[in-house]
Amino acid sequence: MANALQQLIRERLDRKGWSYGDVARRGGIPRSTVHHLATTDRVVRMPQSATLEGLSKGLELPLDTVRRAAAEACGIHVYGTPDVGGPATNPADPEVDLLIASVQKLSADDRRHVAALVESLLDRTPPTPDK
Repeated sequence: MANALQQLIRERLDRKGWSYGDVARRGGIPRSTVHHLATTDRVVRMPQSATLEGLSKGLELPLDTVRRAAAEACGIHVYGTPDVGGPATNPADPEVDLLIASVQKLSADDRRHVAALVESLLDRTPPTPDK
């Protein structure tokens, strides 16, 4: 079974039709690093911050999402961590905790549906009031 970081990278590549090289160029990191993280079954230690930042940029995902997946791939579970430079999540928010804990119980297909829904909600432009 793939670890959380492998799943994140593979699902993103599949969804966007990207290659390891595409992600590497966008993120400014070596292609070999993207390939290694996408294919290594067990990540022994957390990737360096610069690697996580480049992977985040290359995958066009929030840094916190990539950091969490990398931590879980190392056997570390991280909940309620604020994204550097982004809005902090409230670790005491039970809805956020429930969502984070529950999403891992979903099938891969259901997780893709949830991810697509979240992306569509985040990409929405607010309605303009009628004059």
